[in-house]
Amino acid sequence: MAEQRAVITQIDPVWDRITEEAKQAVVDEPLLGGLVGACVLHHKTLEKALSYRFAAKLSSNEMSMVLLREIADEAYASCPELAEAARADITAVLDRDPACHRMLQPVLYFKGFQAMQAYRLAHYLWKEGRKDLSYFIQMRCSEVYGIDIHPGARIGRGIMIDHAHSIVIGETAVVGDNVSMLHSVTLGGTGKEDEDRHPKIGDGVLIGAGAKVLGNIKVGDCSRIAAGSVVLEEIPCNVTVAGVPARIVGEAGCDCPSVEMDQTLIQ
Repeated sequence: MAEQRAVITQIDPVWDRITEEAKQAVVDEPLLGGLVGACVLHHKTLEKALSYRFAAKLSSNEMSMVLLREIADEAYASCPELAEAARADITAVLDRDPACHRMLQPVLYFKGFQAMQAYRLAHYLWKEGRKDLSYFIQMRCSEVYGIDIHPGARIGRGIMIDHAHSIVIGETAVVGDNVSMLHSVTLGGTGKEDEDRHPKIGDGVLIGAGAKVLGNIKVGDCSRIAAGSVVLEEIPCNVTVAGVPARIVGEAGCDCPSVEMDQTLIQ
């Protein structure tokens, strides 16, 4: 009796949905066939697609697309957590951004998602001791996307950065899981000290447009920071802060502000 060998088929619902949406996008707009094919349909896995997009966007005369793609392929092969985080980010964007109607959109068009995946690769290289290469990726992200995230920062999964212009996150910043932030957010220091000097953002936090969180301070889980606020002191969990300097103005209003995305203030 011949030995039967089980064939294991890897199931990836995120990638399956992206590829189906890509096929429909080509039907709806044939002029985008080349872009959609190059970025999605010519690849067998999400990892390969992300690697291609990273290299295509950040390549320059100083670093070829071929080299960047080799770097990314190696990182995704060595660290499966990178693609797992990307899947969580895609899901977060689809769930929280009312302008996002397909999983395909972040991969093709949303610079917040794309810059976050580039940061994740840079952070991987940073941990591997390849700091100059990680600095190069940081520089290119700043030039291409207008987003400056230090590769030494530690950022969780399920991150949604809406609009994503002028985001700055410092070297010793820590951002938890399922955090949402809008454009022009700064997680910065308060001086020139060379120690642990940047904010620690808890899980489920919503940071409004233009908010600045400065110094080695903690923002508690599931809190809200109103747009334009300047946070200089520690924030407890489950509250809303607003103003310059920011003060507690009420409760968070829900279990997870980053998911609800409610930015209204009720006094």
